[in-house]
Amino acid sequence: MGAGSWLRRFARTTPGVLGIGLVVTTVLCVSAGIVAAQAQQERVARADQALERSEPLAHAAQRLYVSLSAADAGASAAFLSGGVESPQVRAVYEQALAEAAAALAETTTGATDLATRTAVARIAADLPTYTGYVETARANNRQGFPVGSAYLKQASNVMQTSLLPQAEELTNARLAAVRADQRAVSSVSAPSVVLLVLVLIACAALAFVLLRRTNRTVNRGVFAALGLTVIAFGWIVASAGAAQFLNLGSDARDRVENLSRARILAHQARTEETLALITRGDITAPEAAFTAHVDELGSRLVAVGASDSEAERALTNWRAGHHTQLTAYKNAKYGEAVAQAIGGGGDGSAASFTRLDNHLQAGLTDARTDLRDGFDSTATVLAPTPIGVLVLLFAAAGAVVAGLWPRMKEFL
Repeated sequence: MGAGSWLRRFARTTPGVLGIGLVVTTVLCVSAGIVAAQAQQERVARADQALERSEPLAHAAQRLYVSLSAADAGASAAFLSGGVESPQVRAVYEQALAEAAAALAETTTGATDLATRTAVARIAADLPTYTGYVETARANNRQGFPVGSAYLKQASNVMQTSLLPQAEELTNARLAAVRADQRAVSSVSAPSVVLLVLVLIACAALAFVLLRRTNRTVNRGVFAALGLTVIAFGWIVASAGAAQFLNLGSDARDRVENLSRARILAHQARTEETLALITRGDITAPEAAFTAHVDELGSRLVAVGASDSEAERALTNWRAGHHTQLTAYKNAKYGEAVAQAIGGGGDGSAASFTRLDNHLQAGLTDARTDLRDGFDSTATVLAPTPIGVLVLLFAAAGAVVAGLWPRMKEFL
């Protein structure tokens, strides 16, 4: 009799069936433990990655966009002040440029993919061009040369067609990375689920074979393995549910995205408001853009539950101030329109815009804190899961061996 025939005959005997079941179930338990532990460790790593890289880079990209917009609005306001602008007005522009440079440096540090490096390189290349146009416009404006407005318009064109689109691309990509991290830490690995289900099936099959072949209703080892696998399965599902509650279950990410976008819209509207006065021509297009920006801004405030807040009231005051500015402009009262746009009065557009931006920034800071707390809590909840699942499934493998080996010895 050949070895192959002997093995086939042995496999049909009770000890052969039990031996095959022992090997298969043990291998499945060990494999499921390793795969599930690795998957859980990857979830912990994604939570840490969100805290250390994804979220900070998303915040840096958002700050870059807002700072560039603020610089553009500040340059326009400084130009409107005429002649030699006040140190306060000039400081707004310079501070915005400094913040943009800092945000760009932070974004560059984390630039690993080609798209990000390309966008950062374009911003770094075009920013000196923009500032050069602004300084040329400023020099001409100081001497009363009308050509200064053309240079400032060219500067704003560089900002609107190159710098801001690249910054927006970075912002969207970074926010998408944060969303991807949230999905990763809140999901359950499909291979882990498949292997755990196979372990449960193998344990159930072993229990059935033992009942049919040995008339033993319960094998403590197999029953223990079944229970340990169920506990591991439940732990994985529960950790995913906890992560879902701590991250996606809260509205922190949505608030961060809406408030980030609201700040961007506010600065875009402010730029349109001041550029309309600089061009001193047909203001139909900039007025349409201003209205579109502030309308969407209002919708974003409603989305974050700020429909009756200080930010909403500041936006209402800004709308009213802008209407006063528009009326003065249409009535050929250019000086009054400029004073309303950049003056220091409490009801002026500049003051209302500043109040709005401060409230948006404060809200964004709070939302960002909640988002980071969610990731931090998720990492804490997930931390013991990899080793816990590994121990449970290795213990299940040991329980199967301990439960079946005595039964096999009865036939040997």
